[in-house]
Amino acid sequence: MTQTSATHSPSATADGIAARARALTKTYGRGATEVQALRGVDLDLPAGRFTAIMGPSGSGKSTLMHCLAGLDTPTSGEVTVGGQQLERLDDTALTRFRRDHIGFVFQAFNLLPMLTAEQNILLPIDLSGRKLNASTQHRFDDVVDVLGIRERLGHRPSELSGGQQQRVAIARALVTEPDIVFADEPTGNLDSESSREVLDFLRRSCREFGQTVVMVTHEIDAASYADDVLVLADGQIRAHLERPTSETLVSALQGVRA
Repeated sequence: MTQTSATHSPSATADGIAARARALTKTYGRGATEVQALRGVDLDLPAGRFTAIMGPSGSGKSTLMHCLAGLDTPTSGEVTVGGQQLERLDDTALTRFRRDHIGFVFQAFNLLPMLTAEQNILLPIDLSGRKLNASTQHRFDDVVDVLGIRERLGHRPSELSGGQQQRVAIARALVTEPDIVFADEPTGNLDSESSREVLDFLRRSCREFGQTVVMVTHEIDAASYADDVLVLADGQIRAHLERPTSETLVSALQGVRA
């Protein structure tokens, strides 16, 4: 690693790509226990679009997301987010980069129980040492209103439904205007109605905020909300679907399992 700090504020590159991977591999273990989770993945994630990653269990979809998000280090290859090549950052700079430029939405919400919804949403800004200036306040207001949670801002997570907690988690991921938001099975703990609401909000964040969203899911209904779906099998991208329907997704998944 040759670069120790991220000194610029990256966004989409000139060709409209929010994140890309080149010849990405990830291997766990050695010898007889070796597992090749990713096998030379190349991909471009367009800015302002909602991309879902699907595949059978063990296909490498979570590993791919973790490498793209800087949560795991690939064995070889390159990952670039908003023009910043992640492997050139040391651990401290990578942590700072994730904090400032990447948003996360998790299946388990990961809200702090002692904080109100508003405090949870503003936590990334507080941790970065930034002030709640006019621009940030405007973003906060926009996100809160789009997600319909203004009346719940004073409540703690235990006082919110699962769908409301996930909306707070989405607001937290969006409030810093990250280059890209990664959502890991964001509807896994939700009922069908809450799932539809959350997926609609993720899609609206792309339409109304120009946000780039990448979601890992095993649910066909969830993936059908995306603009693009990447289907993985055996650590490789086997299909790329644009404007997917449930029928085309079922066909693609059956194809990789055949």
